[in-house]
Amino acid sequence: MSGIVIHLPRGGGDSGEPGCADAVTLRLGPGETARFGRGSARTPVELRLDDPAISRLAGEIRVADDHWQLSNHSTTQSYLVENPEGAGEYLRVPPRRAAAPIPFEFSRVVLPTRSGTTVAFQVFAPDHVYLDPDSTGAGWGSRTVTAYSLDETAMYFLVLVALCEPRLRDESPLAVPTTPQIVERLKPLAGGAGLTGRAVSAHIDYLAEEKMRLRGPGEGESGRGARRNGKRETVVAVALRFGLVREEHLGLLPPRAGAGPR
Repeated sequence: MSGIVIHLPRGGGDSGEPGCADAVTLRLGPGETARFGRGSARTPVELRLDDPAISRLAGEIRVADDHWQLSNHSTTQSYLVENPEGAGEYLRVPPRRAAAPIPFEFSRVVLPTRSGTTVAFQVFAPDHVYLDPDSTGAGWGSRTVTAYSLDETAMYFLVLVALCEPRLRDESPLAVPTTPQIVERLKPLAGGAGLTGRAVSAHIDYLAEEKMRLRGPGEGESGRGARRNGKRETVVAVALRFGLVREEHLGLLPPRAGAGPR
């Protein structure tokens, strides 16, 4: 595991009210920690959560070798760690629990408040290790890990398949679907009904920056649209070149309306 990314959105809570916290993004490597809570001059924290029900030092995140851990410093309140793509899957971290291992690739850490809403931040662990199916008989010490640890059950992978679909179907060597087209393409899926254009863009950024570690040609271009197009075309090119998305993955997408035999 090469590290994690922590993102605290502006507002940080269900209410989205400004002033709760400024947006913060942190990158932590193995062995590094980040503390969260209300903070003070004597108790500095990396993630400041402004709510009177949250302790000055509410908890701590630590990156371990192949996962990350959450410590709950509160003496009274439990915290939740939700898997946003896990169909309601979550962990409850009780008060004073130290170094609880978190297995999710995507996580939302949720803290209760006195206002009836919650405060939350996200943790992304992009380098989860998956076993090589060709080496199941080998010991852990000699295992082979993949260069691109993609989870084919995750929404980002469906976005990737949808991006690659036109080229896999030989419809056009140049066509890469736009964000609105991706939203419409995935809407019939069970997890696609609430998908937004902003979420699709976030998935593409996550694929490019965390899963594929790309530095696309679009980064040096001046226009935002050009950067976005350059990034998604680079993602598609790498995915197809290395066989990360293949024709068999088209079965993960919903049937196309009015589509005849290919």
